[in-house]
Amino acid sequence: MTIISKLATSLNRKDEGPNQELAKYIADREDKEAVKELVDNLHNRDKNIQSDCIKVLYEIGDMKPSLVVDYSKEFVTLLDHRNNRLVWGAMTALDAITLEKPETIYLSLAKIVEIADRGSVITKDHAVNILIKLCSVQQYADNAFSLLIEQLKKCPTNQLPMYAENAMSIINDNNKAVFIETLISRFDDIEKDTKRKRVEKLIKKMS
Repeated sequence: MTIISKLATSLNRKDEGPNQELAKYIADREDKEAVKELVDNLHNRDKNIQSDCIKVLYEIGDMKPSLVVDYSKEFVTLLDHRNNRLVWGAMTALDAITLEKPETIYLSLAKIVEIADRGSVITKDHAVNILIKLCSVQQYADNAFSLLIEQLKKCPTNQLPMYAENAMSIINDNNKAVFIETLISRFDDIEKDTKRKRVEKLIKKMS
C-alpha cells in the first residue's frame, strides 16, 4: 500500500483526519521514503492529491521538522504555484522548518516577502511567523526585523494585534522603540475597539 493510497482523497474522505493520522504515522516512524513520495506527488495531475500531500508535509514539519527540512527549495518553488492551496501550504511548511535551517530560509526571504505581500491571509500569517523566528537568530535579526516592521506597517488591521503579540518574544531594548512607534502609527487604521485594546495593552506592557 503506497502512501498516496492513504491520503484523504484516495479514501474518498472530505475531512482532514486521514492526512493528520498519516502525518503522525510518518513522523513517528521517521519514514524518509514516505516524505519523498509526498514531495514527488506535489506535482501530481490530481489537484486534490497535491493538496493532501502538502497538508501531510506541513503537519510532519510541525511535529518533526528535521524530516522535511531538506525539501525547503521545493517548498520555495511552490510559492509561485497557480494552486493557492499549495502556496499557503508551502509557506506553512517553511514556517515549520525555519529554526531547523534558518540560513536556507533566510536566502529565500525576498521571495517569501514578495509572495506574502500578494498572498492570502494564511500565507501572510506564516510569512510573518518566519520573520519573527529569524529575528531570534542573531546574524539575521537586523534584516528580518526591518522586514517585520514593514509588514506591521501595511498588514490588515485584523491581523495586526496577533502579529504584534507573536513578535513580543523578539522585542528587546534595541528594537522596542521602533516597534512601539510602528504600532502607534497604525492606531487610526484600527476600526474595532477590541483590536485597538489588544495593541494598547501590548504597548503598555512594554512602556
